[in-house]
Amino acid sequence: MTLAGVILASSCKKDNNVNNHAAVAGALVLSVCDSTTTKATDSTITGNITADLHLGNTKRYILGAQVWVTGNHTLTIDAGAVIAGKVGDTTIGGVPGGALIITKGSKLVAVGTPANPIVFTSANSGTATAPRSGDWGGIILLGQAPTNAPLTTVVEGVTPPAGVDGTFGGSLPHDNSGILKYVRIEYAGYAQVVDKEINALTLAGVGDGTTIDYVEAFKSNDDSFEWFGGTVNCSHLISVDALDDMFDTDNGFVGSITYALGLADQNRADKSQSNGFESDNDATGSASTPFTHPKYKFVTIAGTTAARAAVTNSAPSGAGSYGRAAHIRRNAEFTIDSSIFLGYNEGWDMDTTLPASGANTISKYVAGTSTTNKLFATGYTSAGGVQYGYTKEFSGVFSLYTMKAGDNDVTVSGPTTILPLFTTHTNISNFIPTSATYRVAGAFPNGTNWTKNNAPACTSDHPAWVRLQ
Repeated sequence: MTLAGVILASSCKKDNNVNNHAAVAGALVLSVCDSTTTKATDSTITGNITADLHLGNTKRYILGAQVWVTGNHTLTIDAGAVIAGKVGDTTIGGVPGGALIITKGSKLVAVGTPANPIVFTSANSGTATAPRSGDWGGIILLGQAPTNAPLTTVVEGVTPPAGVDGTFGGSLPHDNSGILKYVRIEYAGYAQVVDKEINALTLAGVGDGTTIDYVEAFKSNDDSFEWFGGTVNCSHLISVDALDDMFDTDNGFVGSITYALGLADQNRADKSQSNGFESDNDATGSASTPFTHPKYKFVTIAGTTAARAAVTNSAPSGAGSYGRAAHIRRNAEFTIDSSIFLGYNEGWDMDTTLPASGANTISKYVAGTSTTNKLFATGYTSAGGVQYGYTKEFSGVFSLYTMKAGDNDVTVSGPTTILPLFTTHTNISNFIPTSATYRVAGAFPNGTNWTKNNAPACTSDHPAWVRLQ
């Protein structure tokens, strides 16, 4: 049976509507590395998905609104598929753009390949209107793993339709929300409410039965990746040109982030300060459990030049600025191993502003609850106060502050062997250590380029699933 037949046959079992129409002008072209480069027709999905649904790769699927997968059902997407979010009304409070939300108990199974990824993008991609950051909403997975937020909490940035549960969290640490592998998410981050944009990929209460591997977020209008609690272990993540934070962990997230590369936007910075990592236990720095305690290993956060990092009036708001490569605060805990943080005003900052009294992020680090190993962190300026492990740059010479006894934090021989070309994101090799003096490899241990595609048709430094410009 054809895919169209499957969709029509199952339409009586769910209230989503799929409408086919003529191809848009300039149909989306992915890459010369893709085996399927164009999509002949569009097919629009609206409403709630209340039965299992399978999307192939011969059409471009348009998310015509916020599409919710409900009722413990599975949305399966083939390699090479293009899923495009309808562009929302730019007026705050206007008609929201397209988004994909997987509710508790349901699953998203999206497995691409290096040369034939699954691409989530703006509906303006491939048309006469250029796509922009924030055109559509992004992807949200709502799971049943533990968080420290109330179980009645609805994930920010969306409004669940009547009868749909938009909450997250529970008591199932091994919960499974599906698979995302070789997936690229572009131009997401639609703002339905001021300061409550959807991220490119939001993982709320997602359990470690879920697979998140080889996923890139490109030009998100908020964070690239944000975790609200949960236990999911994520690997091979790339953030390119996020407006706000690259990787944001909150509300009791205790999973891992392994093999991750973050490249800062050179033209935009957020009014809340753009960071590499940002991590809170919760918004007030409370002692709610589980404590946020992510495990970061093999991470490179690459910021911008010293001149650019000093800007305080950046577009798009006119009040945007850059903050820290890693900002860990509000009672959050952490484990950091074999990672590089550089190119921001501050390298690694543990903030003690909240809570107002009692244990906090720094005291937990001193006590050994949080640890670092083989961390290289450098910043352009010193923010003052206690900055454990914070390093700074003076005329190209790196110096390391005294670390807590027992930690194995290191420097490298000279800045020229580690500083990438911040101003152009054209070549992954810029961020792969090659010098024998390296003691910290960041995202690419042993110099292995895990972004590379070995398919004969793709000879570029990076494959179709990775987009740098």
